[in-house]
Amino acid sequence: MQRVLLITGHVYASRRRAGFHFLAEAFHRAGWDVTFLTVAISRLSRLRGDYRMAYLAADPPNRPRRVEDRLTSFIWYTPWHPAHLRSDALNRLSRSWFSRYGDLPLGEAEAIAAGADLMVFESTPGIMLFDRLKQLSPRARFVYRVSDDLRYLRNHPIVIETEDRVAPLFDLVSVPCEYIHRRFANLPTARLHPHAIRKELFDRRQPRPFHEDGAHVIFTGNAYFDSDFLSRAARVAPECRFHIFGDIADLPTASNITAYGEAPFADTVPYLQHADIGLQCLAYRPGAESFTDSLKVVQYTYCRLPIVAPDFLRSTRTNFFHYRPGDDAGIRRALMDARAMDRSTIHTDDIHSWDELATDLAGPPRG
Repeated sequence: MQRVLLITGHVYASRRRAGFHFLAEAFHRAGWDVTFLTVAISRLSRLRGDYRMAYLAADPPNRPRRVEDRLTSFIWYTPWHPAHLRSDALNRLSRSWFSRYGDLPLGEAEAIAAGADLMVFESTPGIMLFDRLKQLSPRARFVYRVSDDLRYLRNHPIVIETEDRVAPLFDLVSVPCEYIHRRFANLPTARLHPHAIRKELFDRRQPRPFHEDGAHVIFTGNAYFDSDFLSRAARVAPECRFHIFGDIADLPTASNITAYGEAPFADTVPYLQHADIGLQCLAYRPGAESFTDSLKVVQYTYCRLPIVAPDFLRSTRTNFFHYRPGDDAGIRRALMDARAMDRSTIHTDDIHSWDELATDLAGPPRG
């Protein structure tokens, strides 16, 4: 039986379902023995109010927890991990300390890694385990799945330097969008693999959850949400109903805004299926351009939703409608143009399943 180790910042038990959760399920369906290794979680995480800490009681760290046959969760909880300290001086002082992250004791995870045939790293500080895991399993296939831009996520400089050093050593560098792909275009092992979706879940038509009239506009997620956009949109487009899923602080209140908080991914699917417009309303900071092909964008597109996004998210997708942040007239125009779009013209042929992506990641070795 083939064994895969997924090295990610997510906790398997989390209600926030990310790409690596779906990859774990895809490998499991394909008959692999799967270990979901959570990294970059430590005592520093508690000080920073990390939501993942809430899962440690049910999923005790530093020991394997069997989720089901051939699927194991392992939370590698350490005294510290490389975290951006929001100060150049503190980042410099912590450099030698944080550089030893990959040498911290792995415990029972060491034997799991030694038996792996495939290692799939997400873009997290876990990339600092590359040398260690290469020594433990030198014949394994090593894949770097660059879900996010480490610079945009403000990782500690030592993490970014490690990425620069080890990226050429991977058998495959898999990136989800053109913006990130340009950073690795010089590597012969770099491939563009857009995010996938659970097609079987989206293809199962579910009852309409909306009862009010008007255009139903949906947002799912929690990162970098632009609350100012929502406040303006609710005011300038009163005929729209805004449905916001995610643990988002300081959401504006209005009669046409409904906040659902964090919800299981499957519960959001009927809303995606029956919505009229999808939102990708993110606040800007350098690197945000990588979100043109985020997981939610792929999900919106598969549901043939027009997408309203800020003008710094330029995309070749025909279902994008742009506004300039802070521009009331432009926000209303983008929403109305999106509502008027002929959704039958939105193509979904190039959207793949997680099973197809897992097959690509496990594919032939370098060369």
